[in-house]
Amino acid sequence: MDKIIMLGTGNGATMDLYNTCFVVHNENGNFLVDTGGSIEIIRQLKNVDIDYRTLRHIFISHSHTDHILGLFWLFKKISRDAMHGEIKDKIKIYCNNVVFETIKEVSKHILPAKLMEAIYNVVDFKILQDGDKHIINGIEYTFWDMQAKGTKLFGFECKLNGKKLAFLGDETLNPKLYDKIQNFDYVMHEAFCLESEENIFHAYEKNHATTKFVSEVMNKLNIKNLILYHTEDSHKEQRKTLYTNEAQEYFKGNVIVPNDLEIIEI
Repeated sequence: MDKIIMLGTGNGATMDLYNTCFVVHNENGNFLVDTGGSIEIIRQLKNVDIDYRTLRHIFISHSHTDHILGLFWLFKKISRDAMHGEIKDKIKIYCNNVVFETIKEVSKHILPAKLMEAIYNVVDFKILQDGDKHIINGIEYTFWDMQAKGTKLFGFECKLNGKKLAFLGDETLNPKLYDKIQNFDYVMHEAFCLESEENIFHAYEKNHATTKFVSEVMNKLNIKNLILYHTEDSHKEQRKTLYTNEAQEYFKGNVIVPNDLEIIEI
């Protein structure tokens, strides 16, 4: 059974939610999508019974701190294991060229050369172009350049349990790509804040969207299930209810607002 395990659901400034990242899990293994911004990625994986040493596929959507910095903590752990022969199989990291250059440059300044040498011995970087396809744990993923307004951002589409799913990163979907996801079964789209609080969190000026805006667009595109993430965290335990209620005012399909460590069955 294919499922999505949400390790984090918060945006880059949250304290009570971990930054948005998740695992696509099936019987063939785990595919880590983004890593959040801290060593907390190790704890979140452990909390869902995933040993970081078993990861063989990692995708970094873009180079913002809340998506990429967790990777360096994974590197620190993995490098020591690799040096002692505990990790021998190649770990594939899928990313665009901007992310790749960021990883190389930042690593030089924060991790010892000896550790990075061990990492490069076990890591195989897959530099993505728009439309590239890769088979990961038996599932075909097609990676997209999201044509983002900010830094270079990639998302993907795939089929989980026969259902078409699109992950769109953490920026409001470019209207040029609306046709790509029309009639999809599942769409994962960021929702930075509620419409009533846009004047507080300023989603639009950050190339993000409110729950209302996302829901209206996805309803027009006939999406069946809408997964909302990358939110603020000021509402704590009421967040799921508030975001779901607002989304359902404008979206006719099923709305999913996951919490950290929640499992979404596809």
